[in-house]
Amino acid sequence: MKCKICETRKPRRHCPGVGGDICSICCGNEREVTVNCPLDCQYLVEARLHEKLPAVNPEQVPNQDVRVSEEFLREHEPLLIFLGAKLLEGALETAGAVDSDVREALESLIRTYRTLQSGLYYESRPTNLVAAAIHQKIQDAIQELRKELSEKGSTAIRDAEILGVLVFLERVGLHQLNGRPKGRSFIDYMRAHFPMKEESPATAPSLIQV
Repeated sequence: MKCKICETRKPRRHCPGVGGDICSICCGNEREVTVNCPLDCQYLVEARLHEKLPAVNPEQVPNQDVRVSEEFLREHEPLLIFLGAKLLEGALETAGAVDSDVREALESLIRTYRTLQSGLYYESRPTNLVAAAIHQKIQDAIQELRKELSEKGSTAIRDAEILGVLVFLERVGLHQLNGRPKGRSFIDYMRAHFPMKEESPATAPSLIQV
């Protein structure tokens, strides 16, 4: 029997991503490059612990004019938890979604809320269908939240507040990207920091110090 990927070396482990046995070299080289690795794969989980993420050039961070202070994040932590959880939900529920799709969805959402700041409305949607689906899920969630707050007579959420949270999530994502074409390290990171539906927001580790 030979490795299902290289068809040369002897297989050492089972790969759920290819549905067969592969060698350790192909596992390391093709992980999230040509192979869609399940997030619960034991070898992927172990690799995450030792993975060195590429450094982010501060000068290349987008939307630097949007100031997101620690005070802003603490004041709007419920909104951060809500949007982060919906972003994670959108990524997990959209077939084939990887980190680059999530980033593209965030970029389009930020452009949209930037136009709203100027008093205009222009829906900036990605041409990438996967990113567009995540974008729409976030927009639907925001509209539903606004509707619920209105029905309860609660204070409305301002577009500037949504923009600030989206920019923060974008910055967190930039520091979590591993550069692999099928990489989902940011999605994995969000799984650890945002509560699932059955959990309390209080159980999620804080992102504010990130």
